[in-house]
Amino acid sequence: MKTEGGFKLQNIAFMKNVTKEFQGNKVLKNLTFSIEKGEIFGFLGPSGAGKTTIIKLLTSQLVADSGEIKVFGKDVNEHKKDVFKYFGILSDNSGVYDRLSVLDNLMLFAEINGVPKNNVLEILEKIGLSEAIKKEAKKLSKGMKQRLMIARAVIHRPKLLFLDEPTSSLDPGSTLEIHKLLRKLNEEGTTIFLTTHNMEEADKLCDRIAFLNFGEIVDIGSPQTLKLKYVNDDIKVILKGSDKEILLKNNIEGAQKIKDWMEQGRLLTIHSMEPSLEKIFLKITGREL
Repeated sequence: MKTEGGFKLQNIAFMKNVTKEFQGNKVLKNLTFSIEKGEIFGFLGPSGAGKTTIIKLLTSQLVADSGEIKVFGKDVNEHKKDVFKYFGILSDNSGVYDRLSVLDNLMLFAEINGVPKNNVLEILEKIGLSEAIKKEAKKLSKGMKQRLMIARAVIHRPKLLFLDEPTSSLDPGSTLEIHKLLRKLNEEGTTIFLTTHNMEEADKLCDRIAFLNFGEIVDIGSPQTLKLKYVNDDIKVILKGSDKEILLKNNIEGAQKIKDWMEQGRLLTIHSMEPSLEKIFLKITGREL
């Protein structure tokens, strides 16, 4: 099987030439992409770019105006019942019952999803909430409540997890814990599709990302591939005894200067000028994330 970026490529979902319009405004324009089994795939774009609409189309909450959408090899709208049971979804509409405890919330969702209740304690342990099982959901911190909502989304062990801005409004510490949890779920076999406007999140989490701008994909690839594609030819150097950065061109003259400094023992650091994902997005769209 073909591999890319360290994981096997096996199509689990795709859109082909999909368009969607709301009140005369074309939100998606002939969108084509695939989600591969075992990867964390992200759509990176500013608010209003069409990211949430894509999730709603893939999970049959909306119907496309044209194009083809398949998940697990089946048309998502014609086989809604067959494929929906393999989904996990975390979005702005996801919620928990504030007056119920952490444990009672998950017990309820386990019953709704037809999941054995003995799986609940295992999931609580996995997401790091086992010590808070008696606490009411309304008394949880934002980060802990987000973990609880992720637990709700994965309680039936979905094959494909959809996350819409999973760490928006969270502090850096909570965000880091959510990232660790998502990595763990992915390593255990859950394919993850997420949307975000946070370029650092996309860089850390995603095997592949697509830049979405006004309903169109303007580029797609692994974060590293995209950085190398748009890399600046300049090289940044700092010499010992100085905190000033020296920019050199990646050419024979620049290489000779670096060689001379190394021989003189003056070279402290040397870096290529890889752009951030945000700078790449700005370069190819003219818009900030």
